[in-house]
Amino acid sequence: MTSRDPTAGSSRGRRPHGIDDKTVAALGKLSEALEMVERARGHLYSFHQLIGGADKCLGDAVDQLGEAGHEQLADRLRTELIGLNVLDGRWTFQVVEEFDDGYWTTFRDLEQHARDTLAGGIRHVLEAEVKESNRTPGRPGHAPAPPRRDGAADGP
Repeated sequence: MTSRDPTAGSSRGRRPHGIDDKTVAALGKLSEALEMVERARGHLYSFHQLIGGADKCLGDAVDQLGEAGHEQLADRLRTELIGLNVLDGRWTFQVVEEFDDGYWTTFRDLEQHARDTLAGGIRHVLEAEVKESNRTPGRPGHAPAPPRRDGAADGP
């Protein structure tokens, strides 16, 4: 088990020195776009799992049709639908792999590069500033960051 700080890579309510409002806003918008891509990736994995489940049900249906005496229909389903690519030349695992290896990886790498270049790698600078402007210092549940593991206080 590691003792990694759970807030490492976050701004902890502090803007890196020299970064202007427009840059913070632009990085916030880039982060928002990446979050949408992450959600889309989750839906892509849902698609992958749903098609896999449908394929299993289809196999069961084909078996049951054959057992019920409908061999011609069962054979047609078995021949034309079982094993059919969902996209040209691809099953869903290939769609997921192509997305992950291409668009998703490129997007994540470039978002990281933008943060590294413009904000010292700190994530969610805009969100941290919104949190800081909205929280009530000293109020329960309004701490600027989680408690440190060593028990020391962290901020106002």
